[in-house]
Amino acid sequence: MALTVIGRPLRPGLRLPLFLSRVAAGFPSPAEDHIEASLSLDELCVLHPAATFFLRVVGDSMTGLGIFDGDILVVDRSITPRAGMVVVAVVNGEFTCKQLAYEHGAPVLRAANKAYPDIRLRDGEDLEVFGVATRCIHKLPGC
Repeated sequence: MALTVIGRPLRPGLRLPLFLSRVAAGFPSPAEDHIEASLSLDELCVLHPAATFFLRVVGDSMTGLGIFDGDILVVDRSITPRAGMVVVAVVNGEFTCKQLAYEHGAPVLRAANKAYPDIRLRDGEDLEVFGVATRCIHKLPGC
């Protein structure tokens, strides 16, 4: 899965209404027109601005975790990667997005699509975790 960098900086200070009522994803509930507060997406999605960047996903190896071709990942380089986290890693000079795991103390990069094999390092190969994906932004059908 290749990744490309998106070069647009966040627009600090853009705040949009956050409604008090929640939207039901099961049975409908009466709508309420009360605004609870304002919400800035950069405050919601970006914990460490100086260490955060966006990447566009290319490919389908992570669909099992809800990461699809064309999605935007919010990647934080200041977070220490742990097993189970989705990471952006460099293997043999190539960027990839996979879920970090360990087998017998050795790191393994796992795809979330059974069509793709796990990436296990061979002798002499290095793995650099470039950052941890903290959010995934994608368009909904019809948009």
